[in-house]
Amino acid sequence: MGTGVLDVDDNNFESEILKAEKPALVDFWAPWCGPCKAIGPAIQEMEEKYGDSIIFARCNVDDSPNTPAQYSIRAIPTLILFQDGKVVDQVVGAVPKTSLESLVQKVL
Repeated sequence: MGTGVLDVDDNNFESEILKAEKPALVDFWAPWCGPCKAIGPAIQEMEEKYGDSIIFARCNVDDSPNTPAQYSIRAIPTLILFQDGKVVDQVVGAVPKTSLESLVQKVL
C-alpha cells in the first residue's frame, strides 16, 4: 500500500516526479473540473494497489500553470506517465479505470 496521492506543483515537480526513483503517474486536474473528480476515486484505488511500485500524484493546473504548459496540456484531466524523468505515455479525459491500469502496467 502506498502513502496516498501526492500533491505536486511548479516548485516540487522536478524533485518529486522527474528525479524520482520510481515511475510516476501525474494527474493534471482542477477542482472545478467534473471529469477530473470522476476519475479521482479510480486513481486513489490504484494508488492503494500499486503505490509501492509507482508514485501517484496530482497537479492543480490553476495553482501551477508552468508545469502543465511545459507538457503542452490543453485539456484536463490529462494523466502523464513518467519514468526516469521522461514521458512514457499519456491519456486525456475521464477514461475507464481499465485504461488507467493498462497505462500503469507499462512501467511495472
